[in-house]
Formats: sequence, C-alpha cells, structure tokens
Amino acid sequence: MNPLKVSSKSNCNSVAGAIAGVVKEHGHAEIQVVGAASINQAIKSIAIARGFVAASGVDLIFIPAFSEVMIDGETRTAMKFIVEPRRR
Repeated sequence: MNPLKVSSKSNCNSVAGAIAGVVKEHGHAEIQVVGAASINQAIKSIAIARGFVAASGVDLIFIPAFSEVMIDGETRTAMKFIVEPRRR
C-alpha cells in the first residue's frame, strides 16, 4: 500500500474520505507530508476522518514518525502518520 501524500493545497474532506476508506480496507493508512502547511492539512484531515468512522464505533489514532524522501534529487525530511483504529 502506497502512502497518501498530503500537500498544503489538499482538500481536507477528500483526504479524510481517503483515510477512512484505506483504514476500512487495509486496517491502517499511512500519510506522508513535507512542510508545516502540509502537516496542518494532514492533521485536520485525520480529525475529520475520525468523525467519519466514529458512527461505526471506530476510534482512530495516529502515530507520528520521521522519514526521508527524495524530492527533485534531494533527500528531504518528511513526517509520516500511521492512522489506525484504537485497540482496546
């Protein structure tokens, strides 16, 4: 499964729908972002996705981590968020 890539211009509702769909299908989703504005959009999207799946009794959590990505031949530090249902 490829990570969902979120940019500063990403539509939060669209990303939230994608997160909810991927979590439902695969059990978890991975989001990749580079830059503060992209992190903002990703966090808002995760919050919206929590609302989408809450009606079915699912409580989403996310785990942040650093990763490195190649952009235009340069290695950049990125954030990745693993989104998954809370285990009780």
